[in-house]
Amino acid sequence: MSNVAAEQTISQEKINFYRENGFVQMDNLLSTQELEELREYMAEVMEAEGGHSTQTDKKGGTYYRVLNQKVNTWRDHGGMGKYSFHPRFAEIARCLTGAKGIRFFHDHALLKMPGDSKPTPWHQDLVFWPMNETGALSIWIALDDVDENNGCMMFVPKSHTAGKLTPINLVDPTDINEYVKGTEIAQQQPVKVPMKAGSCTFHDGLTFHYAHANVTEKPRRALAIIYMPDGTTYSGVSHLITDNLDLKENEPIRGRMFPLLAVEVE
Repeated sequence: MSNVAAEQTISQEKINFYRENGFVQMDNLLSTQELEELREYMAEVMEAEGGHSTQTDKKGGTYYRVLNQKVNTWRDHGGMGKYSFHPRFAEIARCLTGAKGIRFFHDHALLKMPGDSKPTPWHQDLVFWPMNETGALSIWIALDDVDENNGCMMFVPKSHTAGKLTPINLVDPTDINEYVKGTEIAQQQPVKVPMKAGSCTFHDGLTFHYAHANVTEKPRRALAIIYMPDGTTYSGVSHLITDNLDLKENEPIRGRMFPLLAVEVE
C-alpha cells in the first residue's frame, strides 16, 4: 500500500464541492497493489455460483444488458469485505456528509459487459432505498480506466436538491428531466467523469447520474458501496437487502448487516 493511498484524506475544497453539486471525484484512491487485489477478488466472486450474494439478472436478461451486477459480495468473499468495509472510504463518506457516524448499507460489483451493452439511464438511487431520511451516498470505484466508450459516469450538478422523484425503470426508462422542467436543475449541464483505474466518485443518493454503454471488447468493472448516516430509519419499502430482516418501520437501520464503519472523533 502506498503512503499516498494510506494517508489520503478529503480536503475542505472537495467537501464543499460535494455539498454544492451532489458529487465529487477523487483520483488515486487505491494503490497499485490494492487495485490488483480488488480486481482479483471481484473476478473470484463474480465467477462463483450460489452463495449469499444476489445476482440481479442472468446473461441474456434485459437488465444484464444494462449491468451485470452482484449485490452484497462481502457475504461470499472476505476479500471483498475488506474493501466494502474499508474504514478509509467510510471516513471520506462521513466527512462529505458531515454525519456523526456512517453505516454500511450494501455493496455491489458492477460490470458493464461488452457486446449488446445498454446505457444506464439517468436516475436517482435513494428512491429505491428503504430510507426515510436523505443523506445516503455511494462510492463508485473504477477498476478499469473509464470514459464514454466503456461506461463512465455522468452527473447533473445540484440535482440532489430536487428531492425524491419517481423511480426510473433502468430497463424501460422515462426521462427524469420531465420531473424538473422549468427549474434551475433543468439548466445544469451534465458533467462527464472519465477516470483512471483506482480512482472514484462519491455521489449523493438524490443526484441524477448516468453511465454510457460499453462499446469496447472488455467488461467495465467497478465496485460501488452505499453508505448511510447513522440513525437513518427504515421506511418499510421492499428492498432485497432489508426484506426478511424483521426491521421495524421508522426505527434506525442497524445490526449485523449494517455495521458502523466511521464515527466523528470528539
